Amino acid sequence: MMRHDLPEGNWRKSSYSADTNGQCIEYQPVGADSIAVGDSKNRAQGAFVFPVTSWTAFVEAAKAGEFHQ
Repeated sequence: MMRHDLPEGNWRKSSYSADTNGQCIEYQPVGADSIAVGDSKNRAQGAFVFPVTSWTAFVEAAKAGEFHQ
């Protein structure tokens, strides 16, 4: 699901986006069971909203190196 109505002050920068000249992924909780993920450069595009369980599984798989190009 895509959302465009999220509060500006609730965004958190990804810890992996340390020194990227403003190009980073940001996230924020949406209620108790969802996470919004968006592009810090263009918040007007909106953010994708995922169930917490799905987002957690994705992050854990990325940390484990399960994604390859």
